[in-house]
Amino acid sequence: MAKKIIVIGAGPGGLAAAMLLASKGYNVEIYEKQSFVGGRNGSVTMDGYTFDIGPTFLSMPEIAEELFEASGRNLHDYVDLKELSVMYELIFTDKKVQMYKDPEQLSREIERHYPGNSEGYKRFMNDTRKKMTRLKPILQSPMDRYYQYISWKVLRALPQLSLGKSLYSVLSDYFTDHELRLAFTFQSKYLGMSPWECPGAFSILSFMEHEYGIFHPIGGLNQLSKAMEKVVKEHGGVIHLGEGVRKLWIEDGNVVKGIMTEDGEKIEADEVIINGDFAHVMSNLVEDGVLKKYSKEKLKKKKYSCSTFMIYLGVDKQYDLPHHSILFAEDYKRNVEEITETYTLSGDPSIYIQNACVTDPTLAPTGHSTLYILAPVPNNISGIDWSENEQTFRELVLDLVERKAGLENIRDHIMVEKIISPHHWESEFNIYEGATFNLGHQLTQMMALRPHNKFEELEHCWLVGGGTHPGSGLPTILESARISTNMLMNEDPSYSFMEGQTAMEEAL
Repeated sequence: MAKKIIVIGAGPGGLAAAMLLASKGYNVEIYEKQSFVGGRNGSVTMDGYTFDIGPTFLSMPEIAEELFEASGRNLHDYVDLKELSVMYELIFTDKKVQMYKDPEQLSREIERHYPGNSEGYKRFMNDTRKKMTRLKPILQSPMDRYYQYISWKVLRALPQLSLGKSLYSVLSDYFTDHELRLAFTFQSKYLGMSPWECPGAFSILSFMEHEYGIFHPIGGLNQLSKAMEKVVKEHGGVIHLGEGVRKLWIEDGNVVKGIMTEDGEKIEADEVIINGDFAHVMSNLVEDGVLKKYSKEKLKKKKYSCSTFMIYLGVDKQYDLPHHSILFAEDYKRNVEEITETYTLSGDPSIYIQNACVTDPTLAPTGHSTLYILAPVPNNISGIDWSENEQTFRELVLDLVERKAGLENIRDHIMVEKIISPHHWESEFNIYEGATFNLGHQLTQMMALRPHNKFEELEHCWLVGGGTHPGSGLPTILESARISTNMLMNEDPSYSFMEGQTAMEEAL
């Protein structure tokens, strides 16, 4: 008889794990507190306007393709992917820089704005391609034992980890201009970190975009979650929406027997996979005294990512704006320090804008468009009272969007609006301290020093998502699901499993 697997949370990590396991014959059930799948990779719909809640593009689609293939399906039967020729436009004080996917076009754009730096771009790509080759075995394998640090795959990778160097410092080896360095380091925001703090190994983030491209699924990135939901169900998996988990059912000290739902029902399982926000789950779903390494007191001492202030606008016009734009603060370093060190609200925040309807008219009524506006801000450890600051900060962000991105009189065109502040991330999405990108990615919280895929403090308990190895970001979250499910199946005497090649192996 097939083992019963309960997955807590229908985010992309939980859906990917459920999809893989259901396709192999396991009895899989997902319990999700929200009324929709995807978590932060879900969608908001208001009066005919559709918005992605969190991530807005897919990079390294090969990983998703492989997960579907391993589940006996073809991703492209479910999702219509469109590659963007201009990945994003960078808006600085005195210039707008188009970041093209095509290397020759990008080289010309770099020379136009930053003469003499196109050679550095080519060196960066060539060097980081080698770095990816060395790092990929670490990103695709369990890292839950300290002895693995002296394994051959880690020793080979050590020279590529840029130990002791920040991401900004690594990019300084390639580019002479500060703005151009920011163009290849702002991706550290995907981890909720400062490029002056983020480990240099994460230069692979911008490399992945430039090497593999950026894709928009028609209907939004939420379509990936909905596609995985379909595959789970096609393989007999069950998804319980609007049914949250109140506690893990634990006996004999640390043995997970199943879950207790918010309705008070006890449901038994052979294995439980947790896709909830790690610190929130361990602080709320586990009784005090059970955990030692990740007790409430110790979790408070961990380092967490920044948060985000979100404005979703449905407007009655279309703007001449690229699909993705990034508006840099005039003093970007100061803005980052405000977010990650002094925990203060900036008077000049950096802002990301998605104008998805320029690619995908299905997201809004004819002639209208959706604008997704994000400003990185401190997480709730800052003590900022968002009930007092929300409207003031909204006005500041909209003023900057009007002035820097040229979206004149934007308030006159708003038909629908939704705001998600750090307070909402914590209270409505169960994100610890509103830290949108989970635990920080300092070297002290990576690999074996991150919560393990096979959770070390509880029996029959597995982790997927940004709070475990290999970390935050959609491609790595999908990898976490593959790592955890492979481990689970390999340890199951009733299942004979051999892992195939991965996307990174084939691509590199």
